[in-house]
Amino acid sequence: MNDEPRHAEGMRVRREVLGDAHVDRAIVNTTAFTADFQELITRYAWGEIWTRPGLDRRTRSCITLTALAARGHLDELAMHVRAALRNGLTPDEIKEVLLQVAVYCGVPAANSAFAVAQLVLREEGGPE
Repeated sequence: MNDEPRHAEGMRVRREVLGDAHVDRAIVNTTAFTADFQELITRYAWGEIWTRPGLDRRTRSCITLTALAARGHLDELAMHVRAALRNGLTPDEIKEVLLQVAVYCGVPAANSAFAVAQLVLREEGGPE
């Protein structure tokens, strides 16, 4: 697959996982300075990695939540908690992922991640 089909497929998956509103905001906010970066993440992250057949989207969401929590990328974590819900994870499954984070990545990382996830779950109408 060359870059054009990969970008198109990446945009399709990006919209399915993150939602049209998020992607539309990212597109509207793209500048000459950020355009190459937007192209890269659409083509590479979404068109190359998220489209691979080896893992389903639920599993990819679990891995992504773990990686973002471990690295302290809390803004991205909030976005991917929403994506995890869209990919079929339940709030209880998200909680289990974050408990796993506590053991393998540290309690401070999990503490911050739980705070972000709880806020997102409230916004999305989930449990307190």
